[in-house]
Amino acid sequence: MRTAIDFSPLYRSAVGFDRLVNLLDSAARTETAPGWPPYNIERLPTAEGEDQGDSYRIEVAVAGFRPDQLNIEVKENVLTVTGKKDDDTTTRTFLHRGLAERSFERRFQLADHIKVTEADLANGLLSITLKLEVPEAKKPKTIAIKTASNDSAPVLTAAE
Repeated sequence: MRTAIDFSPLYRSAVGFDRLVNLLDSAARTETAPGWPPYNIERLPTAEGEDQGDSYRIEVAVAGFRPDQLNIEVKENVLTVTGKKDDDTTTRTFLHRGLAERSFERRFQLADHIKVTEADLANGLLSITLKLEVPEAKKPKTIAIKTASNDSAPVLTAAE
């Protein structure tokens, strides 16, 4: 069974979509992502009538980790959450060990203009809030059409 996707037809008619094709290609790989720690990705509602852009929250279950054992880093549109457990030097005897006390690294690919706004650790959940912040230059603009009767009309106005 063939699992690779051929993107060559896209290259014939589209220019500058290399990053998108690379993202699709990496998502289509058969590598299985580690299942631990579990996480949620949530789209947050925006207040009605406000043009704030989209906001998201990633919640990672990190029970047993202290804030100094967690690290959040954003580099080249990749959000990396790592947890490093201290070496347990005490000799403890477990009758059952059901809590996963191991180090981890979890990566999330971010779209352009997604910014990490805050991180919070409460009740064993690490909540990372993200916001889409589109620069003014990328926002749509309305172009006014000049006529002979309204020569003083503005040429360029921002879209509402």
